[in-house]
Amino acid sequence: MKQIDRLILRSFVGPLVLTFLLAVFVLLMQFLWKYIDDMVGKGLDFWIIAQLLFYASATFVPMALPIATLFASIMTMGNFGEKYELVAMKAGGISIKRVMMPMALMVFLLTGMAFYFANNVMPVAVLKYKMTLYDVTRKKPALNIKPSEYYSGIDGYVIRIDQKDKENKNLKNIIIYDHTDGMGNVSVTVADRGRMTVTPDERFLVFDMYDGYSYVEDVKGQNAYARPLTRMKFDEQTMRFDLSAFAFNKVDKEHFRGSYQMMNVKQLDEAMDTLRINREKKVLDFKNEVSSSFSIKEMTANSNVANVQLLKGDYPLSLINDLPERKQKNIRRVALHSARKVNEDVAMYEQILQNDLEYINRHGIEWHQKFTLSVACFVLFLIGAPFGSIVRKGGLGLPLVASVIFFVLYYVINTICIKAIRETALPPYGMWISTLAMLPLGIFLTLKATTDSGLFDRGTWQKIIRKKSKPFKQNK
Repeated sequence: MKQIDRLILRSFVGPLVLTFLLAVFVLLMQFLWKYIDDMVGKGLDFWIIAQLLFYASATFVPMALPIATLFASIMTMGNFGEKYELVAMKAGGISIKRVMMPMALMVFLLTGMAFYFANNVMPVAVLKYKMTLYDVTRKKPALNIKPSEYYSGIDGYVIRIDQKDKENKNLKNIIIYDHTDGMGNVSVTVADRGRMTVTPDERFLVFDMYDGYSYVEDVKGQNAYARPLTRMKFDEQTMRFDLSAFAFNKVDKEHFRGSYQMMNVKQLDEAMDTLRINREKKVLDFKNEVSSSFSIKEMTANSNVANVQLLKGDYPLSLINDLPERKQKNIRRVALHSARKVNEDVAMYEQILQNDLEYINRHGIEWHQKFTLSVACFVLFLIGAPFGSIVRKGGLGLPLVASVIFFVLYYVINTICIKAIRETALPPYGMWISTLAMLPLGIFLTLKATTDSGLFDRGTWQKIIRKKSKPFKQNK
């Protein structure tokens, strides 16, 4: 490798890694903002939160790589142009294509790695991410009984205490409402003092209460105005509460397996073939069902028509007028009822088949996305590198703004295509529209960069404007 290649790669790798980490961080902050309410106040271990953030970050890699490639290419070529290093290279006989070649080879390698990641690592990462997120959102908030507040975190019970010590064990003035019967405050336990502990396996919360009363109202009595009330005094009483709902229980992997987001290309191909075969089978079954609903035998049995030849159509339908009026009405009633039933069945099957097609298209989107997001790295490089060499501005300002503009344009087109495919307005290979739409722009900028075009030079545009406005001044 030549010294010039090492210089170009060192200048390119730094912004690439920095932008990639920054993009993942921004997407991760968006994720935290969405699920922060499901994570706070549940007493989750740091290791559980770290796992969730790690798996979530892995799912953002295919989206972060294209924008990192775009920003790094603009910044690298812009720095070369701003510091006149690009001019020195050209003076030494090194063309723009030769300058871009080391970065292009690295981006090509990155494209292959991105596909491998999307096809082999992403399904596992999404599975782990979905499992951990499901467990976190399902877990109840951590047990925290505060003085002078009614705590209802334990299903079927409401607890209130006046005081507790610093160790959260010794309590005073305890009130426990038992709502497990669903009949309201018909069972109440009151104690002057008590002690709150958790069993060693953290499965049960234990209340040891002293000097109190238990009040139980018999709501099943016949007389609603004279229900018996039982009061029992105790010196010591123990109540146990199940805390299994507060535990972090990992869900089984099989609960999430089979989702298209957790499949590689081969599995998606097999799943789509199976779904298409099942959909075609539904269409064939429905055709047979419609045919049987208009069968001659059934129509004859339902209408009691003796002349079967009329239903076969061997005679003109006008011959129905020769039948008695009662039979004519019966024939029309049965025909109208069958037609309405088939119409309803057709509408229902249309919706079923539409849902099946949408589900197949979701598999198709995932299949094509494994390729398009990888190829997008190279296409956006073809835009970023020549754009940076033309504008000749490095740093963070212009490269960041230009990267955001180009990537937002790509992302908007891609999002529109995804929505259209999900609604079956486009076939699944429409996922390539966003990439192919950006490719001409990359080719155009590359051609302008290799010919030293002043596309973004202020002086060039001023000359063009003066040249175009000169005939109007002469006419005046």
